[in-house]
Amino acid sequence: MDGRTEEEEKMDPKSTVADQPRAAIEHRSFARIGFLGNPSDVYFGRTISFTIGNFWASVKLEPSQHLLIKPHPFHDLVRFTSLDHLVDRLQNEGYYGGVRLLMAICKIFRNYCKDNAIQLHQGNFSLSYDTNIPRQTGLSGSSAIVSAALNCLLDFYNVRHLIKVQVRPNLVLNAEKELGIVAGLQDRVAQVYGGLVHMDFSKEHMDKLGHGIYSPMDISLLPPLHLIYAENPSDSGKVHSKVRQRWLDGDEFIISSMKEVGNVAEEGRTALLNKDHSKLVELMNRNFDIRRRMFGDECLGAMNIEMVEVARRVGAASKFTGSGGAVVVFCPEGPSQVKHLEEECRKSGFKIQPVKIAPSCLNDSDIQR
Repeated sequence: MDGRTEEEEKMDPKSTVADQPRAAIEHRSFARIGFLGNPSDVYFGRTISFTIGNFWASVKLEPSQHLLIKPHPFHDLVRFTSLDHLVDRLQNEGYYGGVRLLMAICKIFRNYCKDNAIQLHQGNFSLSYDTNIPRQTGLSGSSAIVSAALNCLLDFYNVRHLIKVQVRPNLVLNAEKELGIVAGLQDRVAQVYGGLVHMDFSKEHMDKLGHGIYSPMDISLLPPLHLIYAENPSDSGKVHSKVRQRWLDGDEFIISSMKEVGNVAEEGRTALLNKDHSKLVELMNRNFDIRRRMFGDECLGAMNIEMVEVARRVGAASKFTGSGGAVVVFCPEGPSQVKHLEEECRKSGFKIQPVKIAPSCLNDSDIQR
């Protein structure tokens, strides 16, 4: 013994190989649904979101001699059968896989630790990932990969107790900002916390704390919900642009509309706590209607609007899960209405499945932070 405390030894960057994790570390982060209040998270508003067990991303960290980011055999494809295959692939899947996301969170994590005097040991690792979250469905597929990777890094370096859970969504978002991804904190909070979360992004909190006030809620408060999504969805990363600029320019209509959307989340929290399902129907529909007025049909896209309308034609409440590509639906009349909805989705070529709520992923040490 050299007289150091156990905590001091953990903080020593020159710790021996024997002190460093030898076993593989794997974490899963679930897709999320923006239930009420979105997209006001980018505009000092309030939202309610939850994670779903239907889809997820997983990241595996294995101690290794060299630091290695492993490309995914499908999502980071670099070998093709022909030039036509390459072009078809790029048109359908785009240029980017998950490697860039893993590299970005490694950079953001290391810089945060350096800036906050959090010492990291010198061990290396390899990172690999997998995901079944459908692309461009507004279910936060990119941030799920980043969030899962961050959890691996926290455990590998044994610094989970040194980085507050409220700060972690900022790290995930900053990694995505490195890559030019347009987004807000809502999705990252949902995936860091898991379960059902109410979020207050008021300017006062954001300026003072650097993050919002995040309040987990009991997932049993949610009624049965369904998810509708398209095979060939829109690009969720380009939807905010014009509205954001109008808000920055002081457009009164956009500013007042964003406040109204944020208020939907507040009313929604009360409705959930009171099990007021008729109010939830009204709020879900109102949320989408306000969004439609702000963004316009051309920006939202005909297919995205049709997914909402399919649900409404059978009397169900519906709204985007994010910025387009998928819709969350509530059928207040129960199984018979769900069956009717399923038939209409089949006719329209949309996929539909019951939502499986994923519970909170925080442990006691996270909550205490």
